[in-house]
Amino acid sequence: MSHDFDATCLSLLLNDLRLPAIRQIWPGFAERSDTEGWPAARLLMALAEHEIAERDRRRIERHLREARLLPGKTLENFDFDAVPMVSRAHVSALCAGDGRLRNGANLILMGPPGGGKSHLSSAIGLSLLEKGWKVLFARTTDLVQRLQVARRELALESAINRLDRFDLLILDDFAYASKDQAETSVLFELISARYERRSVLLTANQPFGEWTKVFPDPAMTVAAVDRLVHHSTIFELNVESYRGRTALQRKQQGPGRPASFATPNNVGVPPRAEEQQ
Repeated sequence: MSHDFDATCLSLLLNDLRLPAIRQIWPGFAERSDTEGWPAARLLMALAEHEIAERDRRRIERHLREARLLPGKTLENFDFDAVPMVSRAHVSALCAGDGRLRNGANLILMGPPGGGKSHLSSAIGLSLLEKGWKVLFARTTDLVQRLQVARRELALESAINRLDRFDLLILDDFAYASKDQAETSVLFELISARYERRSVLLTANQPFGEWTKVFPDPAMTVAAVDRLVHHSTIFELNVESYRGRTALQRKQQGPGRPASFATPNNVGVPPRAEEQQ
């Protein structure tokens, strides 16, 4: 057999075995192996490691598309100093994820608007996703509307079952506003279906005592809170709105003025008249 025929045949075999990464890089690895005198086992190990790494990369990319996380929100750029009641170490421990997610444990982030709840929830989701867990981020109102459509089509159970493939379901803006019985009913069914089976992370602007606005039926409110709080960790982000602080700082600083000391951008710029006096 010619070398070209062997290469073509091997490419077809690797394609049939669904090893696309090895099919792409084996010529270069084989040439290096011949040049450096690798043992066959070393070449095989190098090819297998590359295939696994590529599969992990593709899996994370696929899960990221499905997760719908907020862009650019990571634990690295979350300002833990602005929310001293939330420990970076505690959050890192939660992001280890193994035991908690397997047991269907929940996480609740509560506090006024603008405190970083959505950022932190999405960042936690990203950290868990990178460790191999499947995550879905959704605004509660949007998800409830989709579940209502499923109920009208007599497919609510199937829709909730499809959410089971996500190890963590992030419900953003949970205590959103008073809704009718049909909306709160599908939300309660979702919570009940995931109870002690799949984890929920929710953000809420209102304390538990005001959740009667979400579940008008007091008995349903108690039952929902009981299921969510059981096996849960609760963070209270009771801080001033980040957006409000930023706007106030801009207002106090005004439009800005030229620097009064040398920087890379103003070296050699003549001083202002008042600075020469």
